[in-house]
Amino acid sequence: MNAAALTFPFAAAPQPAGLTQVAPGVHWLRMPLPFRLDHINLWLIEEEGGWVIVDTGLANDETRALWEELLAGPMAGKPVRRVVVTHFHPDHMGLAGWLCARFGVEMWATQGEYLHGRMLGIDRTEDFVANQVEFYRRAGCDQATLDLAAERRNIYATRVTPPPPRFNRLRAGQVIEIGGRAWTVFVGTGHSPEHACLHCPELGVLIAGDQVLPKISPNVSVWPMEPEADPLAQFLASLEQFHALPEDTLVLPSHGLPFRGLHARLTDLAHHHDERLEATLAACGEGATGFELLKALFRRDLDAHQLFFAIGEGLAHVNHLVGQGRARRDVDANGIWLFRRT
Repeated sequence: MNAAALTFPFAAAPQPAGLTQVAPGVHWLRMPLPFRLDHINLWLIEEEGGWVIVDTGLANDETRALWEELLAGPMAGKPVRRVVVTHFHPDHMGLAGWLCARFGVEMWATQGEYLHGRMLGIDRTEDFVANQVEFYRRAGCDQATLDLAAERRNIYATRVTPPPPRFNRLRAGQVIEIGGRAWTVFVGTGHSPEHACLHCPELGVLIAGDQVLPKISPNVSVWPMEPEADPLAQFLASLEQFHALPEDTLVLPSHGLPFRGLHARLTDLAHHHDERLEATLAACGEGATGFELLKALFRRDLDAHQLFFAIGEGLAHVNHLVGQGRARRDVDANGIWLFRRT
């Protein structure tokens, strides 16, 4: 990564239940996460008589308690007017249902993110679990991993309050008013179905969610619901639109520190995946399962949370290679996928 090309105007994150103003009317707060990636950045935008929340944090008691402190303290008792969600992942949509119900307000999201979150937030069916286990079996996972997939069931539903039964749709290119300023919706793909980013030209600010992070690439994975997908192609293509924004845009990411140097970071992200594709191709050799690719590409110890993201990311890279014609996918007598260089 060309770290020298990025600048970080804020040296430290806000304290728990504290706010840092990053632009006029735009405030940064941070919530903890119980993972190795141990935090998420959320954003508050002032509106007349209230607040607009952008992303909500994970649905757990710790996050709820911090929201209570914020509502009673730095938010000065002013009501929430809207809840905007960048994408369906539980650290972003987790408490949207709770906050919307509490304040009687609407959730704003793209259709793809709303429907995905709504579906996963209420799905307790056995065929969901069976499909998860079958997907990881076909990826060549060992029995311990298959048992873990069955035990986790639909873990998403345990990390969110059920998303609201209705929403206001965000669309690519749409201009919405927040806090008396115009914000343009950019839609990214690959990390999630229709990830909303918000750009305010007047402030020179991009709320980037997970689409553009300063030091890590967002997870780009193949998931059991769409095993032959090529999310990496979608992710790389969707990065291109952000080159139209000024290089000195203040990027507000969901993880890490706000930064400037957008174009350099976009280039770094593309190069990172070029390198991962070459490593994946080398690992395919004369034939490798998805689980064998995982072990070749991720040599560090992985906890249960990281394990399934890593399997999905390995499959995303090899599916992209198949789409490019640089690798092929065969199926053995047991239905296990084998990936080979062409």
